[in-house]
Amino acid sequence: IVLTGGDDRLWKTWGFPDGNILMTGEGHTDWLSGCCFRPSGTQLVTSSGDTTVRIWDLSRRGCILTLRGHSRAVRGCSWHSCGDFVASASMDGTSKIWDVNSARCRYTLRGHKESVNSIEFLPFSSTVLTSSADKTLSLWDVRTVSRL
Repeated sequence: IVLTGGDDRLWKTWGFPDGNILMTGEGHTDWLSGCCFRPSGTQLVTSSGDTTVRIWDLSRRGCILTLRGHSRAVRGCSWHSCGDFVASASMDGTSKIWDVNSARCRYTLRGHKESVNSIEFLPFSSTVLTSSADKTLSLWDVRTVSRL
């Protein structure tokens, strides 16, 4: 199964090798910039130009949580390997760590001078890697909300 998102505001799961669309999700009001399966495979996260991050439940075939807090488009998203946290990167120059269980922002990472274009948790750690339009990469310890 492959997961995609695009300018049509939809995410899609595709079966291979046939290339059939297995499932489609709609709800964002602008382009999708990122999509990622939860490590358990039961949910996914999407990020969008509409400034939101959404959590989708595949068995319910719908959005179960919309995370709001960025002031500009969200450029990327990723799950922590434990499945309880989602990270988002935004054109507002910040990244956020979201607690999926409490449905709130746990930490806001500030320090890039321009758009944060991607974010990724290092597997089985509290370290996040961000990349920015300011031509820098940063490693963050999300427990202390500081750059490494």
